[in-house]
Amino acid sequence: MASVAALALAGAGILAAAGAAEAAEVSYRTECLPPPISGLPPIEGTTKVDVSAPATAKVGDEIEVVWKTVEGASKNPDILDLGKDTVQPTGTIKVAGAQTGDLAMQGPRQNPPIPKGAPMKLSDMTGKLKLTRPGEVTLTPGFYNINVNRPISTDTKCSPKEAVKPAVTIKVTDGGGSTGGTTGGSTAGTTGGSTGGTTSGTSGGSTGGSTAGGSTGGSTDGGSTGGSTTGGSTGGTAYKGKEIQVPYACKTPIGDKKATSPVQINAVKKGGGYDLTVQFKKSVMNSPADIPKDSVKPSMDVKVGGADKGTVKVAGPANSQPIKSGDPIEIPDLKGTYTPGATGKATLSPGVLTVNALGTTTTCTPEKDPGASLTLDTAAQPGGTSGGSPGGSTGGTTASGGDTASGGSATGSAGGSGSSSGSGGGELAHTGAGGRGALTALGLLAGTAVLLGGAVFTVLPRRRARLR
Repeated sequence: MASVAALALAGAGILAAAGAAEAAEVSYRTECLPPPISGLPPIEGTTKVDVSAPATAKVGDEIEVVWKTVEGASKNPDILDLGKDTVQPTGTIKVAGAQTGDLAMQGPRQNPPIPKGAPMKLSDMTGKLKLTRPGEVTLTPGFYNINVNRPISTDTKCSPKEAVKPAVTIKVTDGGGSTGGTTGGSTAGTTGGSTGGTTSGTSGGSTGGSTAGGSTGGSTDGGSTGGSTTGGSTGGTAYKGKEIQVPYACKTPIGDKKATSPVQINAVKKGGGYDLTVQFKKSVMNSPADIPKDSVKPSMDVKVGGADKGTVKVAGPANSQPIKSGDPIEIPDLKGTYTPGATGKATLSPGVLTVNALGTTTTCTPEKDPGASLTLDTAAQPGGTSGGSPGGSTGGTTASGGDTASGGSATGSAGGSGSSSGSGGGELAHTGAGGRGALTALGLLAGTAVLLGGAVFTVLPRRRARLR
């Protein structure tokens, strides 16, 4: 082992002044936290690490330290097989004695295929340490992180549950070299959170600018009857609805969830129809995993009541940037067009919310009638919602269904209730082709899991949607 380590050190360009390599194995009790989307509890096991470094060196030398994971504390869960070169380890070695600090370690994303339930195979991690003071310097392995980048990026974080003994002691002599600090080697740091080697802890795509509610124009009246103002940036008459609390019951890929969110419906009259904007004004959702761009697409069936009947489909844009694990996922403004099918006072209420993400669908239905957010004085238009005319459509918009609680058509039906042919939003999407069902069950995205299911609905001060 010593000779192999010495060859590795020499190949890495270690200074010739450093002494022969020293290697030692240590074991310590470890707790590993699986990624939240897996739904798995913490796992305790034993980690065995072989650390190698030069036995002697002098001040000013930059030495290479190698961390070889002989045995990981956790195995690959019985959920899905891990493909070749999908796993990357990072870790931290405690530097103590004559100098102190944390040495960041990182291994390449190289691994053989790892079947379900098999031991994890982690590549060797390396880091470079600049020696700054004479004396004995000890190296002790500690925290490490296992990042898997397919099908999504997830992290398993493993921390010592007992005091760990130093693996290597380096005797550093005063060589008169310049002093420096403990360097982070080639890694990006191993602080907690979503380290994962190539991933970073910075907030991602969900921090994009908020959408402008331009279609609501200069509306000022917050009453349920929708006071209006003319003009504004939209050139139409704007009506502002009231904010109402909607109790949702959600069907997600990993089970049933409940969440309550404040929702407001605004409208701008254009000719005989209305441009609708639905806002989730004070709620955000934290992403349980890294989500690629263009992977999350929300939509809603707005319930039409009162003098008119039917549903109107409104939809928001997909996320234009990746969303990092732990960052907020906010529902953007949902937009659509309402064409009245009857004359009189029509009410608009939040209905079924559907969130499609990475091949999965989360469908959230109001547990009870939340009441109307907006009431409009309407005049029947050709091709409007059902109202008094049979078989009408919503003026070119569609309604994906299943909102029996809101009076809409049944899932995916073409609508005697007045909604046009549905998109099937009321049923969960198939869990994928090619044997990827287990993957979707893992959460593929439980991302969607928590998308409204996870109910990490947090009240924020009137922040607007960021799913762009």
